[in-house]
Amino acid sequence: MNKETTMENTALNENQADEKNVLMQKTSILLEYPKIMENVASYAVSDEVASIIKDSQPIYDDSAQEVKANVNAIYTMIKTKGDEPRSWLPSVGFLLPKIETQGTVLDIDEALAVGLFVERGNELIKWLNKDRDNQLAKDTQGTSPLFTILDNVPDCASIAAEVFKIIDREGNLRDLPVLHAIKRRISSLEKDLKNTVSRYSCDEDYKRMLQSPLPSQRDGRAVIAIKANFRGRIPGIVHEVSGSGQTIFLEPLDVVEKNNDILLEKRNLDAEIQKILRQLTENICVHADKLKTLHRIVIELECLRARAKYSVLTKGQFAKLPGDYSNSEYRQNLLLKKARHPMLKKPIPINIEMNGGTRTLIITGPNTGGKTVALKTLGLLAMMNQSALALPLDEGSILPVFDGIYADIGDEQSINQSLSTFSAHITNISAITANAGDKSLVLLDELGSGTDPQEGGAIAMAVLDYLIEKKSRMIITTHHGILKHYGYTREGVENASVEFDAQTLSPTYRIINGLPGESRAIEIAAANGLNRAIVAGARNYIDEEKSDVSEMIKGLEQKQRELAGLEKISAAEQNKLKEEKRKADLKELQLRQKEAELKRESVGKLQLFLRESRKTLENLVRELKEGEVDREKTLKVKEFLNELARNAETESEELAKEERAIKEQLKKPEKQPQNAAEDSPLFTAGMEVFAGVSKQRGVIIRADRKKARAENGEESSWLVEIGSLKMSFPESELIPAKQASGNKNKTPVFTSWAAEYGAADDVVYELRIRGMRFEEAMEKVRRQVEGAILSGLKNFAIIHGKGHGILQKGVHDYLRSNPAVADYYFARPELGGFGRTEVVLK
Repeated sequence: MNKETTMENTALNENQADEKNVLMQKTSILLEYPKIMENVASYAVSDEVASIIKDSQPIYDDSAQEVKANVNAIYTMIKTKGDEPRSWLPSVGFLLPKIETQGTVLDIDEALAVGLFVERGNELIKWLNKDRDNQLAKDTQGTSPLFTILDNVPDCASIAAEVFKIIDREGNLRDLPVLHAIKRRISSLEKDLKNTVSRYSCDEDYKRMLQSPLPSQRDGRAVIAIKANFRGRIPGIVHEVSGSGQTIFLEPLDVVEKNNDILLEKRNLDAEIQKILRQLTENICVHADKLKTLHRIVIELECLRARAKYSVLTKGQFAKLPGDYSNSEYRQNLLLKKARHPMLKKPIPINIEMNGGTRTLIITGPNTGGKTVALKTLGLLAMMNQSALALPLDEGSILPVFDGIYADIGDEQSINQSLSTFSAHITNISAITANAGDKSLVLLDELGSGTDPQEGGAIAMAVLDYLIEKKSRMIITTHHGILKHYGYTREGVENASVEFDAQTLSPTYRIINGLPGESRAIEIAAANGLNRAIVAGARNYIDEEKSDVSEMIKGLEQKQRELAGLEKISAAEQNKLKEEKRKADLKELQLRQKEAELKRESVGKLQLFLRESRKTLENLVRELKEGEVDREKTLKVKEFLNELARNAETESEELAKEERAIKEQLKKPEKQPQNAAEDSPLFTAGMEVFAGVSKQRGVIIRADRKKARAENGEESSWLVEIGSLKMSFPESELIPAKQASGNKNKTPVFTSWAAEYGAADDVVYELRIRGMRFEEAMEKVRRQVEGAILSGLKNFAIIHGKGHGILQKGVHDYLRSNPAVADYYFARPELGGFGRTEVVLK
C-alpha cells in the first residue's frame, strides 16, 4: 500500500512539473523570449552551439547566478582584449557514439572535423586562460566558477596530432610513403595506357575507323569511339553503343590489360586508405572519454561566450542581486533603471521599483499609457537575467532570482476552443495560481476585465488575496477603481500609475509609485477623433449621473416575469407531450401483446388442423389399402383434399387479415419513396418462396383467381404448392427464396414476426458458433432458442466444434436448464459428431 501511494505521489508530482513547464514555456513565447535567444544564437561559432542556445530556457534556481558570473567573466575579457578567437567550430556531437563503437571507421571529413574541433577548442581554452590571475581574480563574486571549468579540461592535443599527421587542414590525405608508392605506379600505368590508346589515333589505318580521335571513359576504363561499320576490324570489348547506333565505344584488347592493372592499383590505394583511416579511428577511440569531456566543456564555454558576445554588442548591463541570500528583507527588492524592451526599435526607458516589504504593485492609468509594455519589459528582462544575459538598462538595477515567471497578457480568445476573452484569462490565471510560489514572479494584465465590473473586481481581489497568501511577487494592471482602494488597504501592496500629460493629452510612460492613475478614457477618445457631441454626452452621463440603473433593473424584472411565464407554458406543453407519448406507448404495447396472442393461437389452430387432417387422411389411405379402389373411394379422397385446401386457405386468409389490421395500427403514416415499387419483390409462377406464418418452403403455381381484388385496392394473393398441398397466400406472407437460386448450400432463414420485433439475429436451421468468444456464443444460442420457440421451429442444430470443449459444455449446460428444450444429443459422425449438437424443442 505504501509503495502504491509513493507511485501515485510520484506520478502526481510529474504531472504538476509538466504543467509548470508548459505554463512557463507559454509565458516565454508570450514575452518573445525565443526571439531573444535566436539573436544570441547568431553569435555562436558552431551550429551545434546555436541549436542548444535556441532550445534553452531560463534557469529557475540559484545556479543562474553561477552561469551569469561565468558569462560576466568572458564579457569582461571580450571588452578588454581584442584577440578573441572566432574560428568556425565543427559539430562533432553526432560522431561521439560512432567513435565509441568498435569496428567503425571515420571517413576523411569526419576525422578532419574531430581534429579541427580539438584544435579550435584548445584555442578557446588557451584564450580564456590568458591573464587569468590578473583579470578573472578581480570578479566581485570571488573566485570565478569559470576556473573550475577550465581546470577540468582534458589534454586532447594528441588526438589532433594523430588526425593532422594523416590529413591536412584542407581535408586532403597527406602523401604518405605507402600511398606515394601506389600513386606512382598508377601514374606510370596511366601514362603507358595513354600511349597505347594514342596509337589508334595516330595510325592512318585506324584513324579512318575512329569516330573521334580523342579517347573516352566508360565505367572508369579507357575506350575509343569507332564507327559502327568498322566494328570487327579492331578486336576488343564493346562497352556502349550510341543512341543513333553509328558509334561504338570499344576497349581494344591491348588496352584491356592496362585498364585492369590501373583498376587493381586503385583498389589497392583505396584499401590502403581504409586501413590508414581504421588505424586513425582506433587511435582516436583510445581517447574517447577525454574527447567526450572536452566536447562537453567546449560546448558549454561556447554557449557562455555567445551570451557574452551578445551582451557586449547590445551594450547591456548585468543586474545585481537584492543582497545576501541570508537576508530575506533585501532579497525582496526589485529595481529596473531606465529599462528598455529589447525587441522595440525605439523603446522608451521606464523605471520599475518595489522596495522593502512591497511584493504587489497595482498599476493603473490610461490606455496606451505603457502599462502592458511595462509588464512585458519586466517579464522579458527577468527571463534574460536568468539566462545569464546583460540587460538593456542602466547600472544599479536589481533583480532577484525567480523559481518561475508567469504572465497573462493580452487577448487569447479562441473560437476553436470556445473560449471568450474572459474565459481565456481565467484559464491562464487558474494555472498560474496553481503553480506560483513565494519565489515566483506573476504578471497579470487587465486583471478582472472582460466581464461585469463588479464581479470582475471581486475575482481580481480574490486572486490577489490567494497569491499574497502564497507570498508571490506580483505586478498587475487594471482599470477597476475598486482595486485602487484595495492597494491602499492591504499590507505589502502598493499603487502605481502611468503618468498622463493633461496638456498634450498624451502619456509620458513614466511609472509613479504610491499614486493610482485615472483611465482618462474620455480625453483619449476625444484626442483620437471621436465626435465631439458623443464626447460631450459621455461627460454629461458622468457629471449628471443620467445612467438610470433603476430603470435597467425594472426592465430586467419585467423580462424575468415574461421568462417565468414562458417557462410555465413550456413545462405544461412538455407534460402534455409526455402523457400523449405514454398513452401511445401503452397502446402499442397492447397491440403487440394482442399480435403475440394471435400468433400463438394461429400456430395452435394450424397444429390442430394438421393433426385432424392427418388422421382423416390416414383413415382414407387405410380404406384404400384394405379394399378395392372404386370410383366412390376416389371421389371421397378428392373431396377430402379439396376440403383440406379450402380450409387451409380460409384459415390463412383470416390470420393474414388479423395480422394486417394490427400492423396497420402499429405503423406510423410515412411517405413511401417513389421507387418503392422497384424495391418490392416481383412474384411469378415457378418462383420458390417461404410462405405463411411458419415460412414453409414452396413453389408458386399461379396467381389466385381472387387476384382481381388487388384492382380494388386489396392485396394480391398467390396459389403456392407446399409438398402435396396447394394453398393461397397474400403477397405480404411470401418471401422469395433467393438463396435457393443464388447459393444452394445456404441455410434457409426464418424471418418471423418475433425476429422483427424482438430478436437481434435470424433463426436458422444450423447455428454456427465455432470460433466465437464464450459470452458472444452463449448470447447467440439464447437468441436462437427463443426465436425458434416463437417461430415454431422444433428442430435445429448448433455447430460448436470440439476444441477444448468450452463451447460444447456451455451449450449443453444451457440446454439442460432451459424448460423449452425437450431433448438434445450429438449428431451422427458423418454430420459432425461431437462438434455438432441436435436440439429438439417441446
